[in-house]
Amino acid sequence: MSITLLTEKSGPTISKYLYGQFSEHLGTGIYGGIYVGENSDIPNVHGMRSDVVNALKAIHIPVLRWPGGLFADTYHWQDGIGPKADRKKIVNMNWGKVTEDNAFGTHEYFELLHQLGADAYINGNVGSGTVQEMAEWIEYMTMPGESPMSKLRQQNGQTAPWRVKFFGIGNESWGGGGNMRPEYYADVYRQYRTFVHHYDADKPLYKVACGPNAGDYHWTDTVMKIAGKYLDALSLHYYTIPTDDWSHKGSATDFPEDQWYATIKHAQHMEELVTRHATIMDQYDPEKRASLIVDEWGTWYDVTPGTNPGFLQQQNTLRDAMVAAITLNIFHKHADRVRMANIAQTVNVLQAMLLTDGPNMVKTPTYYVFDMYQQHMDAQQVTGIGDLPAHTDYTASQKDGALTLSLTNYDLTAAAPLTFNVGPGFKQITAATILTAPTMDAHNSFEDPEAIQEAKFTKATLKDGTLQLTLPAKSIITLSLA
Repeated sequence: MSITLLTEKSGPTISKYLYGQFSEHLGTGIYGGIYVGENSDIPNVHGMRSDVVNALKAIHIPVLRWPGGLFADTYHWQDGIGPKADRKKIVNMNWGKVTEDNAFGTHEYFELLHQLGADAYINGNVGSGTVQEMAEWIEYMTMPGESPMSKLRQQNGQTAPWRVKFFGIGNESWGGGGNMRPEYYADVYRQYRTFVHHYDADKPLYKVACGPNAGDYHWTDTVMKIAGKYLDALSLHYYTIPTDDWSHKGSATDFPEDQWYATIKHAQHMEELVTRHATIMDQYDPEKRASLIVDEWGTWYDVTPGTNPGFLQQQNTLRDAMVAAITLNIFHKHADRVRMANIAQTVNVLQAMLLTDGPNMVKTPTYYVFDMYQQHMDAQQVTGIGDLPAHTDYTASQKDGALTLSLTNYDLTAAAPLTFNVGPGFKQITAATILTAPTMDAHNSFEDPEAIQEAKFTKATLKDGTLQLTLPAKSIITLSLA
């Protein structure tokens, strides 16, 4: 099988924001996972655990969506500011009915972003909040001059305004965010959006409207028809499960071979979703001004036995890494419209980058995919012509004179020989890494934290513009050429 990469043809930019993260007040995703408090014995800086921050900095996460998720539409931001001892305690009804003490609020979120070097993506409360509450939160965060909310921010220790780059107006308004009809939500969005002001003309807010649940194309059509000219982006949520039964999604680690392939097939459904929603958006926005943002995606299995069902804790295997690679490849293909994605979720929840247990932390196989794909960030998409073997996939991009090629083979037993014609401009393989394991359910645990990790790949050759290699079964490989 041979693929010719069209390296002379410049494709759309693969936005770095496709590698965004999502962290909700859910289980130990924030408390214990990211934030341990200033007085914790776990090494931290201003309460943010240093091991987690350093690991996330290493993969250069560009943006972090917060505070939800369903939690966003029950979150009242003034509960999470001021002295921690005075903050209101609430019950997190969506996720485990546990007490939330609001120790991690607006100031802590921006401190985390500062440590990570990431941009802000905040989801506002439409479901149980008010227009005034949302408008005042924007004023509190971004107003540079004198106003009631900027004065309150300064009293709480933050003199300068923060930069809020992305702002979501509602979350899953078709479900837990209000059970709204699309016609109603579109009007509500227009109302709320009117009062979400830009306090700095040079740094406008990028306003994200609540988009569809998976294949709800009527929602996309209706919202674009009524509110399309008022939004900068429309969100999309889609989770990958091995089965067709949400009440029995299957185990994260104890699964048969048919569930490996079923999970991959369901992940590949993202291609159809993105294509069809983008086609609807094209009818109302042919210039592709607005983005399609997949701000919740990833695998979802039955919770880990013995854990709180509301905490959505699950392990992360080679299967999840394969889903991540295949999904990112799809986003790359549609980079002209899909300009942000936020995997759910960053730490300890669903398809996480990292798992923590007290002072211990492990990197998941999905983390290593995000590490291996870093060179695609803000690179130009490269397309190719030719045929691929069954069960294989690839994506390619160029940046700063280098060609990055990422390949997957999700066949559990068969290797796949491949040839890429890259042209005479590339003379050497400058880096090559592989992620694979002897078993499909390989994962990192606190007892064996390095059972699966990326390694050097040495079995590729580049000669006279022709790259040749064989993809081992159930493997992900990234190569850099110069």
